[in-house]
Amino acid sequence: MKEIYIIKDCFENCEEISNFFSGKGSGVKLIDNEDINNLESSKSTILIHQKFEEKKGGKSEILKIARNIGCTKIIVLNSNNENGYSLSKDMGGAYIKLSFKIIDEVIKEIIFQTISTEKYSFSDKKTICLVNMVEKVAKTDVTVFIHGPTGTGKEVISNLIHKKSERSEKPFIAINCAAIPENMLEAMLFGHEKGAFTGASSANKGIFRAADTGTLLLDEISEMPLSLQAKLLRVLQEKKVTPIGGQRDIDVNVRVIATTNRDMLVEVKEKKFREDLYYRLNVFPIETHNLSDRPDDILPISIALLNRHTENSILPYLNVKAQQILREYSWPGNVRELENVLQRALVLCENNIIGEKDIMIDVSKQSNFYNNIQENLSENKLMQA
Repeated sequence: MKEIYIIKDCFENCEEISNFFSGKGSGVKLIDNEDINNLESSKSTILIHQKFEEKKGGKSEILKIARNIGCTKIIVLNSNNENGYSLSKDMGGAYIKLSFKIIDEVIKEIIFQTISTEKYSFSDKKTICLVNMVEKVAKTDVTVFIHGPTGTGKEVISNLIHKKSERSEKPFIAINCAAIPENMLEAMLFGHEKGAFTGASSANKGIFRAADTGTLLLDEISEMPLSLQAKLLRVLQEKKVTPIGGQRDIDVNVRVIATTNRDMLVEVKEKKFREDLYYRLNVFPIETHNLSDRPDDILPISIALLNRHTENSILPYLNVKAQQILREYSWPGNVRELENVLQRALVLCENNIIGEKDIMIDVSKQSNFYNNIQENLSENKLMQA
């Protein structure tokens, strides 16, 4: 993320916003009106209060300031707005105006999402510790084994390791070992020569060679057949692959990350996974946690997910009651369940505000679920009448 400049003039909450961005690891600076003329920072963002815009003479004057600085994004905040929440974009998203009654965590996350290029957000101490550790691991080239429940962000962590590593400009290739039939997985991993088997009308170099100099993610590796595990072990040890039907070994330089949602020691004990391969992969283990174990991540992740699903429209606001429901629910399905609930809320909400009745969680009770939807629609029609 590029530099963020918050202009302090007429902005009561400037330090609160600055501390929030600092906690996200963003480069942020508080500046006075007098410092603007001496400031040069290309592709930066300026954050101002609407009162400052009015004081300087309106939008056109702010655009002149932005051009002189070299910034590419302007965010104008209007707090204590009695009309409630609104977000508007102009000039292709370069000029954003955000109005709200009070600055709460959701408003801060919305500001963050309008500036950030990251696809994720977090605030819980457990996740902050995890990300700090991931950044250390990324600087090395060790093999990483990520284990944790389904929907807890194992692939997000894998992407982050690659992004923070020296291989970040090289390929990142992911393969789900559970989604590919056994008779195809070997050819996809190690490649094959032309005519190596029926239907092999052309050669294929395979995923290991495609990921050469980069990172390979072996997702759900616990589902890999035992017959392939021995071949994978050899590749990891020798750093060479032999395509099916080939006669020579080919060198590969790949950083391997593996993930699983199972207890691998149990899998090894029950002879479902090779012990030698487990220890070859488990050089640096990383554990991801259930969403219920990191409650302070719920709202940041919610806003990041809403931003993903409203890419071409307005990012909605979660009102206080909706925030409370999301925080208090246990989320047995983790982030995947949260994403489903938020997509339903996007369908049901009005005026870009997600309220209590837009949060439909328990779809196992089908009648209650659809009755609530019908009640919602009826109320909205009455309000519009």
